[in-house]
Amino acid sequence: MKSCAIVILNYNGEEMLKTFLPSVCAYSTYDVWVIDNASADGSINFLKENYPQIQQIKLTENFGYAGGYNEGLAQLKGQYGYYILLNSDVEVSSDWDINLIAWMVSHPAYAALQPKILSWTAKDTFDYAGAGGGFLDAYGYPYCRGRIWDTIEKDNGVYNDVIDVDWASGACMVVNATVFHQLSGFDSGFFAHMEEIDLCWRMRTSGWKISYNGSVEVYHLGGATLDRASPKKMYLNIRNSLSMIFKNENSSRFFRIFVVKSLLEHLAALSFVIQGKKEFSRAVLDAYRDFKLKKNSIEKFLPELNGREEVKRQGNVGLVFWHWKVLGKKSYGQL
Repeated sequence: MKSCAIVILNYNGEEMLKTFLPSVCAYSTYDVWVIDNASADGSINFLKENYPQIQQIKLTENFGYAGGYNEGLAQLKGQYGYYILLNSDVEVSSDWDINLIAWMVSHPAYAALQPKILSWTAKDTFDYAGAGGGFLDAYGYPYCRGRIWDTIEKDNGVYNDVIDVDWASGACMVVNATVFHQLSGFDSGFFAHMEEIDLCWRMRTSGWKISYNGSVEVYHLGGATLDRASPKKMYLNIRNSLSMIFKNENSSRFFRIFVVKSLLEHLAALSFVIQGKKEFSRAVLDAYRDFKLKKNSIEKFLPELNGREEVKRQGNVGLVFWHWKVLGKKSYGQL
């Protein structure tokens, strides 16, 4: 078995591959694979002509982020000890993969790890996705060191440490391959967004730890596939968040969370109508409708601990939106 595969999921991302593959090939030690979600652009030909050393897995349709990785990694099962799942719009730095895998090998209690993720367009600033390590508040809302809600911090070296977190960002995350497959990977029903948080939640419930290592830096463009401020992304985030919480919390706890989230998000839908952004209001309502339609088919996650103890949530914030919007706490340090 080989140590690690760097696995990039691609869908119509020829321009992203042209921009970001040079750094991946220049600075990476381990095998690089591209899983292609049935792209209709020139991605496959570009790889064949310019990067013949990169191995490809060609899927027959677009399975999304979650399904695409599940389908592709199933073909690599048993060949590698670790996967580094890397977005196609990420620039990496020298020795990034060696350092990440060396840390994982020396810390076998951990199932996932992410580096410091900075913005590719403003490299002194954190990226929205993962930033300096991800947490969940008491209602399942994600936040990060370096990013609270929509407020992004500059990187001043405060988050150069190594800490336990609640989730690792799918923009660049190392996963223990055995644990990934044991837990059936991502939830393919999510299609895209929140799937890595759900997977990390299941890892923690199963007794595995998640870490952030700020000594390794990568740079993420973000929004290459779906704009962060799009109704479609809002729909997926809300629908998938409800599914994730329903799956991973007990019924009474889910009900309490659902009441709060439903109130906040329906008030947001009303606000969007007042602002003339009816497509965003519709995204909220559609997300709740579709969650309710599929709720009875969602299976509660039942972990197999095998002697391990459940790893509790690291975040210690009640409702992060309240702290950010009402109390004016715009940085992690203020929380």
